[in-house]
Amino acid sequence: MFNKILVANRGEIAVRIIRACREMGIETVAVYSTVDEEALHVQMADESVCIGTATDNCYTNISRILTAAEITDAEAIHPGFGFLSENSRFADVCRKCNITFIGPRPEVIENMGNKSNARKLMANADVPVVPGSKKPLTDEQDAVQMADELGYPVMIKASAGGGGRGIRIIRSQAELLNALGTAKQEAATFFGDDTMYMEKYLEKPRHVEIQILADKYGNVLHLGERDCSIQRRNQKVLEEAPCPVMTEELREKMGQAAVRAAKYVGYQNAGTIEFLLDKHNNFYFMEMNTRIQVEHPVTEQIVGLDLIKEQIKIAAGQRLEKTQEEINLNGHSIECRINAEDPQKNFMPCPGKVNGLFIPSGLGVRVDSLLYDGYEIPSTYDSMIAKLIVHGKDREEAINKMKRALGEFVILGVKNNVEFHLNILNNDDFVKGIYDTNFINDKIF
Repeated sequence: MFNKILVANRGEIAVRIIRACREMGIETVAVYSTVDEEALHVQMADESVCIGTATDNCYTNISRILTAAEITDAEAIHPGFGFLSENSRFADVCRKCNITFIGPRPEVIENMGNKSNARKLMANADVPVVPGSKKPLTDEQDAVQMADELGYPVMIKASAGGGGRGIRIIRSQAELLNALGTAKQEAATFFGDDTMYMEKYLEKPRHVEIQILADKYGNVLHLGERDCSIQRRNQKVLEEAPCPVMTEELREKMGQAAVRAAKYVGYQNAGTIEFLLDKHNNFYFMEMNTRIQVEHPVTEQIVGLDLIKEQIKIAAGQRLEKTQEEINLNGHSIECRINAEDPQKNFMPCPGKVNGLFIPSGLGVRVDSLLYDGYEIPSTYDSMIAKLIVHGKDREEAINKMKRALGEFVILGVKNNVEFHLNILNNDDFVKGIYDTNFINDKIF
């Protein structure tokens, strides 16, 4: 097992990783930008290293992070999510420097990170894929021809995309010609790659993903599913596990497809296969996230495993301790992403100083957060400031528990989306489990 791990991230996920390491008796190193000098993860880690300013993208600066690992004698690096977590070059440089990257091999990150290439691999693995282009679009004429073959509506996506960036829903040729250029420009800006591909757009699907764990000895487990359909601007807002419309038969099919996908690409560590599920219970591969997910706690709550610890153990060369038959889903869990933003103003980020804070607690209530009273939320980074997770014996209890916990959550000094989450939970269709990826657009605003 490792003696010291460097956490190449910030915010609540860095705090989450540091806590898991501390429970395992592993020392931690935090890296931080100048604006994060007083951040919670910096205060909690055993050591900390400043790697730059808030404006020079230091959390994605490979050489500075590796230098921090070298001067602190860290044996491994946990990338969290975002930043360098799905950067194959970073994983490769770690390997060449004899530092363990806590995640899959760089070749796998490369293969699955490009959405167009991942589609081809999944089709070869006999995993259902949404009908679409088999290679990146070359030009406008190619895009028009492909859209005509698939039939409108279609969706264009950045091949290297993620987090809702570089995606456009297209309902006519005029829209396609108008949107292709801006989508390519957005992709180039955020991912350094402007290649696009096209899929048939499924009207009002559910976004359902399967969590997997895979060790270095060919053992792969699926840990059930999460429903991540409550989204705004293609970004997840609320997640729950299990999915309200899941059947045992469908779970088995989707789980086996995810395991098949992981084995086909030689996957190791924690990962997520994301699917679109239509109203007829047909599911289609969307993408694979080769990292820990923001919403991993809802899976932890229903299966009783600490996924960060599992990641670390796998990276250290340990075998998975459980078999698929030993994985049982217990109760129901919901996660609300708490953001410093104003839902009334198109979710505009609202950084500022927290001048009053009350964190909810009680049986089955968990908060993963970067907050403390007096903390100055910077404008430089993502607006997510906490994750509120609850666990109940069934979905009804989980909903009631989440409403109670949200009612107790007080964050003074900055606007936030706590009330917005209560609007979701009080919606009759949500309570009945009747929703899809358009829920927020259709029901809330």
